[in-house]
Amino acid sequence: MSRLRRLIQASVDATKRAISGNLDDLMPPPERPIFSFNSKHELSKWHLYSDSEFGGLSSASLQITESENGVTSGIFSGNLSLDVSEGSKWNISRSGFCGMRSKKFDGFIDLDSYDTIAMKLKGDGRCYISTIYTENWVNSPGQMEDNSWQAFVYVPEGNWYITKIPLARYLPTWRGNVIDAQLEMNPSRILGMSLSINAEGGVPGARSGPGDFRVELDWIKALRTE
Repeated sequence: MSRLRRLIQASVDATKRAISGNLDDLMPPPERPIFSFNSKHELSKWHLYSDSEFGGLSSASLQITESENGVTSGIFSGNLSLDVSEGSKWNISRSGFCGMRSKKFDGFIDLDSYDTIAMKLKGDGRCYISTIYTENWVNSPGQMEDNSWQAFVYVPEGNWYITKIPLARYLPTWRGNVIDAQLEMNPSRILGMSLSINAEGGVPGARSGPGDFRVELDWIKALRTE
């Protein structure tokens, strides 16, 4: 569905809601919280993955921390290794990656009224990868994998930083490789999200290579900027 058609449909739906008396729903709020990282319960909505599942030696953790003024946040940290376990049954072509992926929503979340993903982070100068998972319509119906759309997130070292990523910047990918085709995300059918890191690649100027990584997370929101 094109963006124009979605906007027309959203307008029709808003008119129907207004006619039915639901005036508060006529215009969605300018921002919509998606995730926070201020409690163990919130962190339980995520699970970790790494190359260790395929014979690699990278590791990751996701923990709660509390600052001196009592503010809590989540810390995604670990170690990236390019090595592979001896005698591994997996014939992997690369290692050195870790990630945290949200568990699937109960149904979908509809971000069709928004155009940007915002994250409040405190990082280590590395480049991370933000992924949005949508309902499978790009791949063959016989494949069970969700469609994935990815964008780089550079997180400066030091202070808290709010990064804003337009949805238009997310590229369609399959198993980490960009799909060379003109495809458009359907933001009304989002199944989940992830934040990951690779030892190699990223944006110029970002720290890369094997070794420790650490990023602190406060929240993830959807914004309407247009």
